[in-house]
Amino acid sequence: MTPAARIDAAIDLLGRIASANAPADWVMADYVRERRYIGSKDRRAIGDLVYAVLRRRARLDWWLARAGAAPENGVAWPRRAVIAALVMLRDETPETVGALFDGGPHHPAPLGPEERAVANALAGRPLFHPDQPVSVRGELPDWLLPAFREVFGAELEAELGALEAEAPLDLRVNTLKTDRAGAIAALAAEGIDAQPTPLSPVGLRVAGRQPLMAAAAFRDGLVEVQDEGSQLVALLVDAQPGMAVVDYCAGAGGKTLALAARMANSGRLLALDVDQRRLDRAARRVRRAGLGIVRRRVLRGEGWRKLPSKSFDRVLVDAPCSGSGAWRRNPDARWRLTPDALDRYRDMQREILSRAARLVRPGGRLVYATCSLLPAENDRQVEAFLAGRRGFELLPVERVWHETVVAQGGPPVASLGDQGGRLRLSPGRNGTDGFFAAVFQRVASP
Repeated sequence: MTPAARIDAAIDLLGRIASANAPADWVMADYVRERRYIGSKDRRAIGDLVYAVLRRRARLDWWLARAGAAPENGVAWPRRAVIAALVMLRDETPETVGALFDGGPHHPAPLGPEERAVANALAGRPLFHPDQPVSVRGELPDWLLPAFREVFGAELEAELGALEAEAPLDLRVNTLKTDRAGAIAALAAEGIDAQPTPLSPVGLRVAGRQPLMAAAAFRDGLVEVQDEGSQLVALLVDAQPGMAVVDYCAGAGGKTLALAARMANSGRLLALDVDQRRLDRAARRVRRAGLGIVRRRVLRGEGWRKLPSKSFDRVLVDAPCSGSGAWRRNPDARWRLTPDALDRYRDMQREILSRAARLVRPGGRLVYATCSLLPAENDRQVEAFLAGRRGFELLPVERVWHETVVAQGGPPVASLGDQGGRLRLSPGRNGTDGFFAAVFQRVASP
């Protein structure tokens, strides 16, 4: 593809993403699947431009408005946003942009007078400007700013900046098949540089973009893609060999695999989800990892009532949430989140937590986790659960961290900063996705 054709494809994709009720990576995957002629280099170039716009949308829109082109979620916005990105992020001159928008086959249509004026007005401008509100500088919807201030205080802008950055590629070593040194060696044999993660004792971090899916270490199940923060949540469950364990919102199975490895493939592990397709994807990963203890079940309607109460040693609730801690990976998600959607997530979380709690045996543990940074989905849910349900106590995460992460060679919890009894991870402070976790224990009967 020519550079102009790549730009035209990026404009088309941004329009589809703006109008779709689906994550950008899903839209992009469908787009490429329907166009087999788009090669790997073209995909990367198109994706880089699309994500450059999505990561900096608030600032680009602010500048567009300042240049007299009021942003809109219509046909005009993707073109204007790409024009702004080319001149402000890639330092293209208005003349170069005009040459790329030449109206040729599969090229963008020629610039109109207003678009030329925008390109001229924005050329040479810095992305940041002192007049920009905090929410614009931090790429955050205005209505979420108070919640983020509550969480981060003086670190607000640094954390918002970290949420804008591209996330690293983290791997979890499948300890059923190898150890961390063995996985590093296997990846190095294929030219992939991987280094130990600073927090997870079973994690690796890969530098740059690597052809991981084609690597034998991945195909043979020695490693799985999983953010370091997600690995730490799975470790805090403290699933031991021989236990009966439930992954209540298993999804595609990332934490299910981690739990099974920690159990040394011994015991009973039940993976639950409401989506059969996600569980089907998990099945492929289970086979690759060589696991035999995982059983999958789709929960529909009142199906949760058929699960045996008070019969599981560990129950993990990785609850559906806003995903605000994973905005590095899904930068468009911040603009799709609404107050109504957040309310629905909170209601769902309370219901799921209540249903999952009945499965925990006396002396067993319930772990509530989200990939959210919002107090409404985290601390508020913990407080509501403890206030409305007897028989459970909150275990200090510092103690659980020592029993699990430190016991396997990880660093002391002090390396995370103040945790206040509950796990709180963020990109700025910890270099992971944003995660929250609280560990409850059902009080044993006398």
